[in-house]
Amino acid sequence: MERQTNSMLNNSDRPIVVAVTGASGGVYAARLLQNLLARERVVHLVMSESGVAVCRQELGIQLALDGSNLAELFTASDRLLEPTIDPLQSEMTARQLATSNRLHVHHPSDYFTPIASGSYLTAGMVICPCSGSTLSGIARAASSNLIQRAAEVHLKEQRKLIIVPRETPLSALQLENMLRLAQAGVVVLPASPGWYHGVSGLRDLVDFVVARILDQLGIENRQITRWTEKQ
Repeated sequence: MERQTNSMLNNSDRPIVVAVTGASGGVYAARLLQNLLARERVVHLVMSESGVAVCRQELGIQLALDGSNLAELFTASDRLLEPTIDPLQSEMTARQLATSNRLHVHHPSDYFTPIASGSYLTAGMVICPCSGSTLSGIARAASSNLIQRAAEVHLKEQRKLIIVPRETPLSALQLENMLRLAQAGVVVLPASPGWYHGVSGLRDLVDFVVARILDQLGIENRQITRWTEKQ
């Protein structure tokens, strides 16, 4: 079992859990992971089978659940958001991030991992994107995989839990589930990018959502031009 040292007692040093489920918008997860790893945060990643399937459809890549080819997620995201990016530089950076010793990838059916236990201290968890079935499972406290179990851990330990749903329109049942989670302290952060920060391309829209996630985690960032900076 992985042991935590005293250096992890400060919240800013604690790991962050990131989960990718089967909702549209895997590119949001890619940019979030890139930003966290670039800031040298320890990240525990879990991808559901549906999340991997959506990434295959949207980004044209076949990710392995063990994260062994995670660099492909980063390069595919770069190609989509920055078509003019140098492919060699993108590939090099992607490989460095994907092989970082700060990144730990867990299989969605493996409950014998640190993040399945409340005794493992984290700075928070982000489910990005969050599917309707994942939303329902957490709201009903009926976990069926490691992602939902880790979310329940964050709820019971009263730690930051952020869900990023990407669905439209929303049914009454989905709204009820979101209300239940919000009342329990969950941050419901829909992938609804704003347009007021000087949008010139897809990356600006994706980074808007990523910036709001980082804000909720208390991580300083300049992914977007903030409103006060435009006055």
